[in-house]
Amino acid sequence: MPELYPPSDYDTHGNLKTPILFWCILLLQARTWFVLVLAAASRQQGDAILSVFYPDRDTFWFGLLPGIPAALAFMISGRRHLYPRLWAIWRWVLVAAQGIVLAWQLLLLWQGEELTAVTLSLLIADIFALWWLCSSQRLRDYFTLSRD
Repeated sequence: MPELYPPSDYDTHGNLKTPILFWCILLLQARTWFVLVLAAASRQQGDAILSVFYPDRDTFWFGLLPGIPAALAFMISGRRHLYPRLWAIWRWVLVAAQGIVLAWQLLLLWQGEELTAVTLSLLIADIFALWWLCSSQRLRDYFTLSRD
């Protein structure tokens, strides 16, 4: 098999290293979990932090759902060689989760949620994340190529 990437892009086991943007997108998908951890860490101001980011508690609880595939991706990425079939389809699980987040955001806007700078920024970031998850050849190879 011809080398698609320079040798520095592979780890000591011969697998492609994780793209940095992939970690950023996982953090974006798990942003509600991040807010939850932040609120839990600051005990007295936890409710205030949650109210700033999620004034409607129902959206907070629904926001935790798309973070689950991202959290699982964090956990299994280091052991992807042990679960090659699961890992190969996990990219599509992340794409589906990102698509659901994007559709949910658009639905909330359509239903009259205020378009703030934060909402617009997250919407743009989610569109970019979905595009990158679907189109990045490097990410596709990261999920499928292995030298084991």
